Amino acid sequence: MTIFAIIYILIFIIFALVAYAVLQIKLFGMRVKDFWTFIEANQMLDKLYKFARQYENMSPQEQLIYLAEAEKIFKAFDNVPDTLWEEEYDKYKAVLSKYKDIKMIRWVEENK
Repeated sequence: MTIFAIIYILIFIIFALVAYAVLQIKLFGMRVKDFWTFIEANQMLDKLYKFARQYENMSPQEQLIYLAEAEKIFKAFDNVPDTLWEEEYDKYKAVLSKYKDIKMIRWVEENK
């Protein structure tokens, strides 16, 4: 009987913590979906940052993939307040710089 009581209390605590997290996200002026997309984009930002530093010359297919993933990241980061991703700003800036370089290279190649 006491095991069931402990299990119910633990389940209640878990639901309370989840509700509190959702409430904090809502109070911050965001939707939960935007916050979750931001978390996923933050993980992808780390991957793109490493990729941007390692590869100087990408194939056209790699460039397209990089551009598409970078655009998803930029969109997700635009949906959340800047204070959430201040510590990721350097990575964001490096990915954005590589994004601009690739866009410029592709624009030059198209206009030849």
